[in-house]
Amino acid sequence: MLRTAKSRSPASQRWLMRQLNDPYVAAAKEQGWRSRAAFKLLELDDKFKLIRKGARVLDLGAAPGGWTQVATKRGAASVLAIDLLAFDPIEGATIIQGDFTDPEMPERLANELGGKVDLVLSDMAPNTTGHNATDHLRIMALADMALAFAQDVLLDGGSFVAKVFQGGSEKQMLDRLRRHFALVRHAKPPASRKGSSELYVVATGFRSVPSKP
Repeated sequence: MLRTAKSRSPASQRWLMRQLNDPYVAAAKEQGWRSRAAFKLLELDDKFKLIRKGARVLDLGAAPGGWTQVATKRGAASVLAIDLLAFDPIEGATIIQGDFTDPEMPERLANELGGKVDLVLSDMAPNTTGHNATDHLRIMALADMALAFAQDVLLDGGSFVAKVFQGGSEKQMLDRLRRHFALVRHAKPPASRKGSSELYVVATGFRSVPSKP
């Protein structure tokens, strides 16, 4: 890998050196996690107690499967995972390769779930442009879509976690979260790279709104 570094672009070389010097990358490999991102959910779960034994979990933006692994190993009874990219099977999980933003996908996921879930996770992120305002709007759009679906499929008392970028979650989304969840917080787990603008919104204690007659 090092021998080919000179043939890489400067950005690729920076990524390579970051990977080689990242203790979370080494730990993930040693402990059998699919990616360093597994530690982000491990740390969030340690702090907020998100994954209950026997829980049903929906994992959006799941590839390569680190969060799905964590959910199954921490006692989830079932996990439905979806991503644009294919990834290898994980025991205890059902994996769908597809686009969550496809208008037909919510119905497909709801049918696959066959009922309500305890936890909705979204680690979805757009391809970044380098333009902070554009990237922020794009990731907030994904988080908003994840929240809209979560409101349809969460059990009362359930939880929702979504990746956003620093720069302030949109007030509209936070207002929606506070209407439907008992507690809403932001968190940046230690496994998030210090130079990264990523942040997670963690909402617990879901309260469904009765349908109007």
